Amino acid sequence: MNFEFTAETILLVIVGIAFGGLLSYLKSLLTMRKHKKELNEYKEHLDRQMKITNAGSSNLVAELEKMKKENENLRISIHTLNQKPGRAELRLLNIYDAALRKMMSQAPGFSTAWENSLQEAEREYEASETGLKSIVSKVFGSGSGVVSDANTIQQIEHK
Repeated sequence: MNFEFTAETILLVIVGIAFGGLLSYLKSLLTMRKHKKELNEYKEHLDRQMKITNAGSSNLVAELEKMKKENENLRISIHTLNQKPGRAELRLLNIYDAALRKMMSQAPGFSTAWENSLQEAEREYEASETGLKSIVSKVFGSGSGVVSDANTIQQIEHK
């Protein structure tokens, strides 16, 4: 096979190479456009996500600050309420009540002795409020610190 390079053959090869280059260039342009469009979509999506995240974070920070202020206000309110007269005694009374309930459930012989002591103390207290013991304790002072503490609690409650 004898192949001759004529002007016509060389021209056809050059035209073919130019046409192939043109097709390749057009294909790369279309591919670049497609990728740029996709990149812009990703940028827009990322921008939307960042705005949403920023708005959510701002809301969370604002809510956290609000909760901190509310927590501080409640803490101050509780502190103020605990400072009112008689609150310390009521707190101590509730602590003693809880301790007695635990003691009754844990110690087998404690509950009967406790009930007997409680009934006796109630009778003595009622007698001291109405009878001669009351006058004697007012004049000479009470012999028991519990009675004076109970009177103090009653005075605070009446205020």
